[in-house]
Order: sequence, then C-alpha cells, then structure tokens
Amino acid sequence: MDAGAQGLGPSSTAFPGHQQGFLCCALACLSHDPLGPSDSSSFCHLTHFTSSLKIQVIEDDRNNRGSEPFVTGVRGQVPPLVTTNFLVKDQGNASPRYIRCTSYNIPCTSDMAKQAQVPLAAVIKPLARLPPEEASPYVVDHGESGPLRCNRCKAYMCPFMQFVEGGRRFQCCFCSCVNDVPPQYFQHLDHTGKRVDAYDRPELSLGSYEFLATVDYCKNNKFPSPPAFIFMIDVSYNAIRTGLVRLLCEELKSLLDFLPREGGAEESAVRVGFVTYNKVLHFYNVKSSLAQPQMMVVSDVADVFVPLLDGFLVNVNESRAVITSLLDQIPEMFADTRETETVFAPVIQAGMEALKAAECAGKLFLFHTSLPIAEAPGKLKNRDDRKLINTDKEKTLFQPQTGAYQTLAKECVAQGCCVDLFLFPNQYVDVATLSVVPQLTGGSVYKYACFQAENDQERFLSDLRRDVQKVVGFDAVMRVRTSTGIRAVDFFGAFYMSNTTDVELAGLDGDKTVTVEFKHDDRLNEESGALLQVAGQRQGPGRKCGMSVSGYKKAAGKRVRSGERGLAEELVTSIDVAETNVFFYPRLLPLTKSPIESTTEPPAVRASEERLSSGDIYLLENGLNLFLWVGASVQQGVVQSLFSVASFSQITSGLVRACVLPVLDNPLSKKVRGLIDSLRAQRSRYMKLIVVKQEDKLEMLFKHFLVEDKSLSGGASYVDFLCHMHKEIRQLLS
Repeated sequence: MDAGAQGLGPSSTAFPGHQQGFLCCALACLSHDPLGPSDSSSFCHLTHFTSSLKIQVIEDDRNNRGSEPFVTGVRGQVPPLVTTNFLVKDQGNASPRYIRCTSYNIPCTSDMAKQAQVPLAAVIKPLARLPPEEASPYVVDHGESGPLRCNRCKAYMCPFMQFVEGGRRFQCCFCSCVNDVPPQYFQHLDHTGKRVDAYDRPELSLGSYEFLATVDYCKNNKFPSPPAFIFMIDVSYNAIRTGLVRLLCEELKSLLDFLPREGGAEESAVRVGFVTYNKVLHFYNVKSSLAQPQMMVVSDVADVFVPLLDGFLVNVNESRAVITSLLDQIPEMFADTRETETVFAPVIQAGMEALKAAECAGKLFLFHTSLPIAEAPGKLKNRDDRKLINTDKEKTLFQPQTGAYQTLAKECVAQGCCVDLFLFPNQYVDVATLSVVPQLTGGSVYKYACFQAENDQERFLSDLRRDVQKVVGFDAVMRVRTSTGIRAVDFFGAFYMSNTTDVELAGLDGDKTVTVEFKHDDRLNEESGALLQVAGQRQGPGRKCGMSVSGYKKAAGKRVRSGERGLAEELVTSIDVAETNVFFYPRLLPLTKSPIESTTEPPAVRASEERLSSGDIYLLENGLNLFLWVGASVQQGVVQSLFSVASFSQITSGLVRACVLPVLDNPLSKKVRGLIDSLRAQRSRYMKLIVVKQEDKLEMLFKHFLVEDKSLSGGASYVDFLCHMHKEIRQLLS
C-alpha cells in the first residue's frame, strides 16, 4: 500500500509487506488581517475579467513555480497550484501532495475566522502517488518498542517536538506534555537545542515518514493474513445480452497476473475467489488439485452463508488452470438464461462472510446490472418519480430508501471488507442506495449506462485494470491531531466513523482523500503557530501500516438526475483537489493555435462560448469526459491530419466507438493523441472521448460544461455568481 503524508510526522509506502505506520503534520502561520481593504463598488466591474485572471494565474504559477522544487520548511508558505507540475523537497512540513490546506495563514481567533468567511480545512491524501523524481517516504523501524509517542495525547515524534534537559526529555508540540526519552533513543543536543542526529532520523527532520508497526498496532494483537479479492459477477439476462459477462471473464484471465504485490515480491500474496449470481448465488471451488471447478449454489438468500472454505480463496499461480477453465465456462453456463431479477445485499453479505471465515481483509468487485427487485434482504423499489422534481420531497430521491445498506456497510468496515461497484444499467437502478456500501467502505462506484461491449469496452476495461492494480490498504484507522487552539470538527470522504475522532477505512487507495474541517476552541499563539498531524495504521499483504491526511474541498450543489446523487456524492467527496478543480471548472484547451512541435500542454482559455473560434479545435476535460469540439471553418488540412477524412461534413461525431481518433503518422495527430493520453493518465477514471461538431446536436451537451455562460434554463453565469457572492460577503461583514 502506498501512503504518504507530509506536514509533520510519519507516512506509508505502496502495498507494503510489513507492519507500518505513518504520520503527517503541517505548520501554519497566523494572520491578524483576514480581509484586506476592498472597494465593493468596483468589484462587479472587476469580475468581468476575474475568470480570465484565473486562467492567467494558472499560467503564471506554472511559469514561475514549476522549475524549482517546493521546499516545505518555510512557515506559512503557500504551495504551487494543483495545476502546476512541481517537485517537493521535504524539510519538516507535509508535502501538498499529502496535505493541502484551505489557508496557510490561520486567524488567531474564532471571531477573526468568522470574519474571513474562509473554511479552515485540510484535504488529506494518505496514499498519494508521487512523480518518479520524488522518493517515497522513509520507513523507520523502531524495533519491538514501536514508534516514540507523547504519553498524554499520543502524538508521534516529529520535527517540532522540543528536546529539553540535555535531550533526556521532550516536550510535545501538541499538548505541551513533557515526556521521558527512552534510553535507547537518547542523543545529545547541539548548541541550538537540536539533537545532533536530527538529520539522520526521518521522524526528526521530515514532514512525512512511515514506520514499521509492532503487533500492538494490529487488530486483536495479531499480524494480519494476506488480503483477498473476490469477483462477484451478475449473470442475469441483461449482463449476458450486453456481452458484459464474456468480456469480463476474458479480461480476468490476463488481469489476474497484475494483482498488487509487496515491494520486490515476484508474485502477489493476494488470494482470489469467484461468485456469480442472479436470484441465487453460485460459489466456485477452484482448488489447484481439482481437474475442473466445482459450483455450489446458495438459494437461501435470506440467510446467506459460505458453502465452502477450502478452495474458494486461492493463490492465482497455484490454481491457474482451474481458474482459466472457470472463466471459460461461466459465459457458456449462463448463455441461455432468461432470469432478469437480481439480488444485491446478499451478494455483499456473502463476500464479507467469506473474508470473515478466512480471517482476512479484502475487496469485493461487484459487477451489477439492474435494480435488485428479487425477494431478498435489501430489495428495492423503483422510486424514479419525476413528479417530485422541484417539490419539497425531491430530496428523498437522493437519499437511500432503506437503512439496511448502512448497517451492512458497518459490518463490512468491521471486517476490513471494501466494496467496489461497477454498474451497467439500462434503466433506473437507485445509485443513491446502492452506493452506500462502497461509499462507507472506502470503495468506488463506476457507472456505464446502456452498456454495449462493442462501444464501451475500452472505458470499462481501462477502469477495471486500474482498479485491480492500484495500490490499496485495508482495515485502516486514521486520527487527526491538532495543537492547542484548534480541533477537527467535521470529516468528509469515503469512510465510516463510529466515534468523533477515528476515521475507519475498510479500504484506502491512492485516489481517495479525506477532508477535515477545523474550528477554534481557544486563541492561537502567533509565535508557536498551528500544527496538524495525521497518523494511523493500515494493512497491506500481510501487514499493518500507517496513513496520513491533507487539504480541503467541499462540494457545491450540482443538479443531478434522480438516482445519480450517490454517484456524484461519491465522486466529489473523495476525489482530490486537482480533480475537484476540473470537475467544477472544466479545462478548455485550444489545439491548433500552439506550435504543433510543442510537447507541452497548451494554455487553457476561459470556459465560455465566446472563446470558441469556428476555425479551431478545442479539447475540454472535466475529469469524467473529454470533448473534442471541431469548428465548422477548420482548415481542410487539419481535418485530414486529425480525422483522415476530406472535409468537416465527413467527420463522425458522437459517443460511438467509430469516433475514436485514428492513429495517423503526422505531427498534429501525434500531438493530439498524446495530449489525450496525458490527460487520461492524470485522472482516476478513464475519460471517454466525445467528438462534437459545431452546430451539431451534441453541442448542447458540450455547452453545458462551459460554466461561465448562462445555462439554457436561464441560470446565472460565472460572472453573475461572483458578483452575487461578493455582495453577500460584503453584507455579512457590514
């Protein structure tokens, strides 16, 4: 598992093979002037170029801060923007890749914070991926005694602890408690009061580090078993008809060779199991000694159980032949099915029970197609009532229709059972309810409406490959500690909390963030500043490890269709700052104005229709989709070089597979395809390419993402919104 945190404290590494813990802290400066002088009368005039300034600020930050490393040791220093490619040099504070704050100058008092109207928060990404040029956090082994901590508040050792009495004791920077230094950890101090070995110990000099956890940090005081992945496949009529089952089984044959592995291990320790289902569940024995896989049917879905233990969760290499035979047989076994009803909650229950019986944590990969209407626990009804739209009862459509799934999610978290849900609906499926378990267990939801294997396989298989291979930790617990004067009061993200302090994550991967909001409970000391430390334990293949936290993002309301609120909520509350940025303000990139030879990303323009030129081609990304807008007056040579057709009228637009850009051997084609590949690599989900021609029917969908313009229903433009917000703020302050 990869976990990193920078601020102050330890962190963790990718899919580790030993017990580890990590911490992170951030030091913030304090400000007495939260709002400088402002001329409200001129603001609305200024907002007409505010959004263009936003684009200019992004470009200026790239030019000015992208060449030199960002050094974290400077107090109150604002990091480069998330849109800038930069390197980090850890000198005692957390890297912004792990922790990014809403403000790096914190008001001294709560009254001043209220005046500023800026939420005090941090967006934390414990397992953030690092560029190749940056080293992973150091792993510290404290031996059987475990990591050094404060006796009172349990904060971990970090660069801001003060050693006193010649190094024999240290004062905690969070609660001021004075602690004895263990004899084996003692070291003399230099003339400045620092330990002479400070720069030889990561925990005394770096904002993030990992530590090897002792058995005391493990659940039930026992080192964990290797985790397991269970693939649970809907084999109802809809799944067979669309080609999903055949496509998935074929892909899994090769994908199982790329399961996560520890460090330099030659093979993965992750075990795998397989379940198919419709109204009943089918478990498969794929023990290596069998000539053919064996099916066992569980028809009592009201009280589901695991019919076998030995042979269900197996090592891929040992059972290769039996697994391959099973994946070949599944599409044929159900090829003639006419069963349209499915269950859902019993499938998750069965997977969780299998992990419990095996005494391990793990992940369930569910591939589901329809609303679970079969008689079973968790049965749902179709509540897609459009008459409720724009009424007081509309909010009920965006809430789970039963509390059973939250109860199930709680049980999954206790077992370290993470759930990733792949949905393939051709009608209403109530995402708001089905997404509850993935959301609370640290999983993800992927949705492919009206799935057809021929058209949608590229996107689905890309998401699946990334999901199976990515670094992930299980059964993790995280706690955020703060220095005197502020405290964590609210948490947002894909996790569960049974109390007010511990963030419980059945699963945690490199795409997930936790957002923490802080409030004052006392006046802050301007000299000592404010400190934040994130620490925890997580389990990789055979280990417990640490975690960390950072930055702030809070979702603004966006109208979504009934039943899709769960998907939008899962995305917005757990994606990082970079993806949130493009989700709410999509990037619009002109493709033919910059030099074709250039390998750098073209500068963005404002997301407004008035910025579109009929003689150019633009690429718009919002983190979920890519739109390639082609102007009607684009030169014939450009059309030929990019689409391999003679004229604008011959370009195929739309979402169909036929619109994928052809692979052509010319500079423009290589540049555009390279840019598309680069953008896709930056995002956690595969962005499907949609070609839109000027004045085409699809242009209405494209214009929906030009957020600076008034909506077709007459909503406010971006400039209108800025004016409104400024007036509200001035009114609050007056």
